[in-house]
Amino acid sequence: MCGRFALTTPAAIIAEHFELLDLDELELPPRFNIAPTQSLPVVRLAQNGTRELAAARWGLIPAWAKDSAIGNRLINARAEGVGDKPAFRSAFRRRRCLVPATGFYEWRRLEKRKQPYFIGLRDGGLFAMAGLWERWHGSDGGAVDSYTILTTEASTLVAPLHDRMPVILAPQDYDLWLGHAPASTEDLSALLRPYPAELMRAYAVSTRVNSPRNDGPQCLEPVAETDLT
Repeated sequence: MCGRFALTTPAAIIAEHFELLDLDELELPPRFNIAPTQSLPVVRLAQNGTRELAAARWGLIPAWAKDSAIGNRLINARAEGVGDKPAFRSAFRRRRCLVPATGFYEWRRLEKRKQPYFIGLRDGGLFAMAGLWERWHGSDGGAVDSYTILTTEASTLVAPLHDRMPVILAPQDYDLWLGHAPASTEDLSALLRPYPAELMRAYAVSTRVNSPRNDGPQCLEPVAETDLT
């Protein structure tokens, strides 16, 4: 599962990493505790075939939904069989996206409490989680773009915390996932695997992250708990 994540990388580095052209339009203040229903830019293909950064609400609202509230339950999509599930199959075929992140949170159950951990790349760098996006039209005619994050079985690093983790894509796979060229279901499914544990690290952080009202750098500060790496 992925229920919280962070994106603290400067806009210029995000633009370079994802090969985005519209540098002047990027306004991305650092986010330390992104929660479901909040809006955050995702990377997707524009109609002209280039990559664009577009704001979307976390929690996918299928185009056929009668109520946007369904998105609150669709923040994640299990990679296994995602192309067959009614809520996701259309987006899996035509509307795949990249969700920029510098790390995500997971909670470890202890005797009387849950201890949050921050999980990111060992070098602290930017990465992309595999996502799907949709455009939903409400009864008032307004359009809402939304997205979900794909999850897969946990790596050996994440497994002590949870049995699922977000799908993290390597940069060389961005084009395939975004759909720069036609791709088979088999080709796409091959990307939906755990990211190598040896390239990531996890450490305990403050319980401040438990509340989405807290969105400052204190959420990332290590605390005295067992380091999983």
